[in-house]
Amino acid sequence: MTAWQRLRADRLAMASLAVVAAFLLMAALSAAGLVAAGWENEVALSYAPPSLVGAAAEAVAPAARPHAVPDNPFDPLADDLRALRASLAARSGAATAPEAGRRATLPFGADKWGHDVLRKTIKGGETSIVVGLVAALVAVGLGTLFGAVSGYCGGVVDDVFTWFYSMFTAMPSVLMILAVAAVLQHKGVLTIVLILGLTGWTGPYRLIRAEYLKHKTRAYVLAADAIGASHWRRMFGHIFPNVSHVALVQLSILAVGFIKAEVILSFLGFGVPVGTVSWGSMLNEAQHELLLGRWWQLAAAAGAMAVLVTAFSLLTDALRDALDPRAAS
Repeated sequence: MTAWQRLRADRLAMASLAVVAAFLLMAALSAAGLVAAGWENEVALSYAPPSLVGAAAEAVAPAARPHAVPDNPFDPLADDLRALRASLAARSGAATAPEAGRRATLPFGADKWGHDVLRKTIKGGETSIVVGLVAALVAVGLGTLFGAVSGYCGGVVDDVFTWFYSMFTAMPSVLMILAVAAVLQHKGVLTIVLILGLTGWTGPYRLIRAEYLKHKTRAYVLAADAIGASHWRRMFGHIFPNVSHVALVQLSILAVGFIKAEVILSFLGFGVPVGTVSWGSMLNEAQHELLLGRWWQLAAAAGAMAVLVTAFSLLTDALRDALDPRAAS
């Protein structure tokens, strides 16, 4: 295919494609339980730093302990004090015994509960990527269907869909997303997908409608009408293959936007429920950790999201150029 040849000639596009494919493979392996399966296990000490930073030495010398009182041989309660200290030492040892098997450092550090930040980032990437891709499929599917019907039929049908589109675009998209999330009051991946998909169809609708208005009067569509092709066949069997590149580019653009939208929703508390991790929930936790100087969870989640979004954006630009039918062969 000519489009694939154009894409292969762009080295930056191929590098971006490799990065996106690696993230998608990581998400698939995580969903299958082959990687990051034990992300919720408490494998390290609380806020264990990354291995490059090294273990933090925070032990307090016994002489510096404020409760350390020297023995007085003439104190009639000396024996009782020694017994009390022995009891307190035994209790302290029992309380810290479960932490004896935990690691002091991890490659990417640990969070407050001792979860491995690397595994948590991979598992969070699965949630964010699934939300972005599935919500983009829903939005592009609705936008393509509405745009095809509106542009092909015209007349009253077009007026109804245009009014519906205008009603959705009258409100800023972020405010609409937050309003719908606040009304639903149910946290979950499916809820986020529906929120983003049902509010993000307007962009694909506008572009697909314009393409159908342009193509429905062309010779090949009129010829299909002359040989008795049905309206449905003309809409999706003849016109859609010539405008599918618009839908494909919109799919990649919305996937990037919805990944960022999921992060914003989870950061504001409207996203995934407790027990489910995403990059947004990690950033929500990291804002409190950053005040304590624990920066590694923020760096891991923000870094992974930045790499994926940048690669996806570069791939989208290259895909738009490769699929443009007006481009030179």
